[in-house]
Amino acid sequence: MILTVQAHLPSLNPPICTPTNRNISCEEVDSGKAAMLYAGLYTVALGVGGIKGSLAPHGAEQFDEHTPHGRKQRSAFFNYFVFCLACGALIAVTFVVWIEDNKGWQWGFGIATASILISIPIFVLGSNTYRIKIPIGSPITTIFKVLTAATYNVCTSRKSNAAIDDVSTTPSTAIEETPIQDLEFLNHALSPNTTETPPQYLHCTTKQVEEVKSVIKILPIFMSTIMLNCCLAQLSTFSVQQAATMNTVIGSLRVPPASLPVFPVLFIMVLAPVYNHIMLPYSRKLTNTETGITPLQRIGTGLVLSVVAMAVAGLVETKRKHVALKSGLIDSTEPLPVTFLWVALQYLFLGSADLFSLAGLMEFFFTEAPFSMRSLATSLSWASLAMGYYLSSVLVDLVNFVTGGFCETPWLYGANLNHYRLERFYWFMCVLSGLNFLHYLFWARRYGYKMLGEGNKKESDETNELSSPAEV
Repeated sequence: MILTVQAHLPSLNPPICTPTNRNISCEEVDSGKAAMLYAGLYTVALGVGGIKGSLAPHGAEQFDEHTPHGRKQRSAFFNYFVFCLACGALIAVTFVVWIEDNKGWQWGFGIATASILISIPIFVLGSNTYRIKIPIGSPITTIFKVLTAATYNVCTSRKSNAAIDDVSTTPSTAIEETPIQDLEFLNHALSPNTTETPPQYLHCTTKQVEEVKSVIKILPIFMSTIMLNCCLAQLSTFSVQQAATMNTVIGSLRVPPASLPVFPVLFIMVLAPVYNHIMLPYSRKLTNTETGITPLQRIGTGLVLSVVAMAVAGLVETKRKHVALKSGLIDSTEPLPVTFLWVALQYLFLGSADLFSLAGLMEFFFTEAPFSMRSLATSLSWASLAMGYYLSSVLVDLVNFVTGGFCETPWLYGANLNHYRLERFYWFMCVLSGLNFLHYLFWARRYGYKMLGEGNKKESDETNELSSPAEV
């Protein structure tokens, strides 16, 4: 709404700036207008972060994870959750972009605002049938509590091994299960045999320690997906600039460069049902397993496709520059005599990578995280996306800094995209993506899926009984 108001009122708009050279700075905007703009943008980021971080786990909790049918439905839910995101993106990059280009930015922002307002009562209508997990405390507090307790006990213990060797005989853990002997440092949070009594607020249970271990074990998988999202950032940056220099006419229709992300969106919308109704049933019959394709295999498939996408992007950019050189348009701003559909190839692979990795990542985090930390763990999917986009900016600056030292101009700097060394940057991204995939394989091959324990099952059942009588 803030952005809609600012776009609608001329007095709040920034000074008009249409330089032909992208390296020429525009007139600096007034601090008050800039503050309003950033307030609107960060409010959108805050709201989207809250919605995406909680909507996926809320939807997944509507299915009974203790039956094969419920688990299959939950897996399909994550697949169609990404499908619905693609549907919204399709409207955004086609209809809304057309409205903004032809009617004004205020109408585009206004449509987004109205859509959100309409969605609120629709969501509320199902309140009586939702299974809602009752909050029992902050998972972040538990994580810091266990880490702090383990560090405190190690630092104050005169017999560091006694904390683990005697854990099953101490009064605080006598009725609890013995902790698993991995990530043993965290076991020190349980029973310090020290001359100093730790503060009561640092008392930890075996369950809390094991929950924190589960979260730590999934962090390497999370870190492996950041590079994938760095590749996805190219869809809205250099790929759009590439297509803007090419022939964007299809028949009598001229496609705006800002609408080019429609290609990965369409690929996702087509691939999601194909995967769920054809590929997945076939893989279940082939492997004779319930999952057919495990979440880690889906994530790995997405990472492989990102490597292929960067290689294709490098080849397409090489072809584009060859056409520009052959046509004598290397210094011209005229569209090159080559269709922008060549760029759609990299969109194809990156869109497919996004579907496999995002749906697999959300399902992996949801199923492997402790019951009380599922929302936090599922939110890591979107944290990976944000970190990937930041990493993309860092890589561009780093490449320009390094190449500026031994080249006449940096690879990714200048007013004309034809003078860039963008193909080299894409190959550099391809190499990084390949190394990232090897890093992922190292951790994925060593990861052991957890089984739904009785304690976790009991907690889940009790929460469902308290929060909703409805069965899904």
